[in-house]
Amino acid sequence: MGFCLLNNVAVCAAHLAARGERVLIVDYDVHHGNGTQETFWEDDTVLFVSLHQWPFYPGSGGPTEQSETTVNVPLGAGSGDEEYFLAFDQVVVPAVEQFKPELLLVSAGFDAHEEDPLAQMRVTADGFRELSRRCAALAPRVAAVLEGGYNIATLPRLVAAALEGFSSGNTAAG
Repeated sequence: MGFCLLNNVAVCAAHLAARGERVLIVDYDVHHGNGTQETFWEDDTVLFVSLHQWPFYPGSGGPTEQSETTVNVPLGAGSGDEEYFLAFDQVVVPAVEQFKPELLLVSAGFDAHEEDPLAQMRVTADGFRELSRRCAALAPRVAAVLEGGYNIATLPRLVAAALEGFSSGNTAAG
């Protein structure tokens, strides 16, 4: 339906879940991860959490689209660091604490950045650093995959900020 021809995070999660691991996927790309959601909607070994702009393409991931192992966190246009952090603390952390994952896969999209031309979000480089730090603290093992980000001028520093966050948030990953 959109930007991904092959969903690397879903392929990895399915492989690990088939080996018996409890996998958490956190997706902070500006678009809802509709393909990932569809893949794991009925799989209780994978918890999928998506923080995304809503309503926005692809039109899925609204506030009523939830299941025991799918947590959608739709955020309004103009949301920035504070809104993401509040949603993370109030929605993501409680869901993850209940699920108890063995591994976290992050769909790390940077198109929610304040200077990205594709959407209307206002996350800063410091915001991505902190989101990544908070993600890394959720599970003993962490891996991240670069997803969206359409401002080539800002993408290198945003990826660097996220890497700093992942390194500082989980000593086992750093």
